Amino acid sequence: MPILNATSPLWFYVDFACFAHLPFTCINFIPVYCSSEDASGFFVSLLFGLGPLLGGFILVVFALAFHLQHALLMGAASGIAFILAAWRPLQLLVSSKMGFFSLIFLLALGAAFVHVSSCSILKLAGRKKASVNNLPTANGFSVSVHTLQSFLSCGAVAFHALAEGLALGVAAPKAYGLGRHMVLPVSLHGLPRGAAVASCIFGATDSWHSALAAATLIGFVGPISAIGAILAGIDYSGLDHVMVFACGGLLPSFGNIIRRGVRLDARKGGFGLAIGVGFASLCLMCTKLVCLHTPYCNSAPEAVR
Repeated sequence: MPILNATSPLWFYVDFACFAHLPFTCINFIPVYCSSEDASGFFVSLLFGLGPLLGGFILVVFALAFHLQHALLMGAASGIAFILAAWRPLQLLVSSKMGFFSLIFLLALGAAFVHVSSCSILKLAGRKKASVNNLPTANGFSVSVHTLQSFLSCGAVAFHALAEGLALGVAAPKAYGLGRHMVLPVSLHGLPRGAAVASCIFGATDSWHSALAAATLIGFVGPISAIGAILAGIDYSGLDHVMVFACGGLLPSFGNIIRRGVRLDARKGGFGLAIGVGFASLCLMCTKLVCLHTPYCNSAPEAVR
C-alpha cells in the first residue's frame, strides 16, 4: 500500500472524506455540551425578562394616563419593594426552611451592606458636587442627590433580581416544552419588579423614557444571572440565604424613597404606598394560585414561588 503524503493525489480525497464527515461528528458532540434541558433552561431564562418589562410598561401607562404625582409614584415603588422584601422570607419562615433568628440576621446583614454601600457612593459623589444639590456628570448634565438615591435603589432591585435569577437557573432546565407553560407565572412574578423600578425612576426624573429603560435593564438581570447559573452548573443549596440577604437590601433603599415621598406629600405618599403593597401582593398571590391550581410550575417549582 502506497504511503500518502501531502503531494500525493490521493491525499486530497482522504482529506475531503474526513472533512465531509466532520459535521456528523460535531452533531454527535452537541448533546454533550448543550442538552435539551439546557436549551429549555435558556428559553425560560429569557422569558424571565418579560415580566419586568411588562410591569414597567403598565406603570408608565397608568402614570401618564392619570398624571400621577411624584410622591405617589415614590410611595408605590416603596410599597412594591417592601412586599418583594417580605415575600420569600415569610415563605421560608412558614415552611420552616429557615429559622427566625437566621432570617433576621441575613435580612439585617443585607440591609447593612446596601446601606453602607449607598452611603459610600453618595459621599464619593458629594465630594464632586458643583452646588448644594447638584452632582456633575461627565457629559455636563447635573444629577440631583435624590435622583442618585433612586438609581441606587434600583441597584438594590437588580441585586434582588440577580438572586432570583440564580434560583431560576437551577430550576429552569427541568421545565418541559421549552418552558412555554411557564410564561404566565414567570411574567406575573416579574411584574412587580419592573413596576417598582419604573415608578422609582419616573418619580425621580419625570421621564417615562428613563422609566421604561430602567425596567428593561432590570429585565435583563434575571436572565443573565439564570444563564450564568446554568452554565456554571450550580445547585440550589445556599440560594435561599442569598435571596434573604438580597431582600434585606431592599429595606434601607426604599425606606429612604418613602421618607422623601412622605415629605413631599404625606397623603399621596401614603396612598401610593398602599397601591404598591396591593399591586405587588396581587401579582405574587396570582402567581401562587397559578402554580397551585395548574401544572404550569410542576416542572420547575423553584423558578417561580
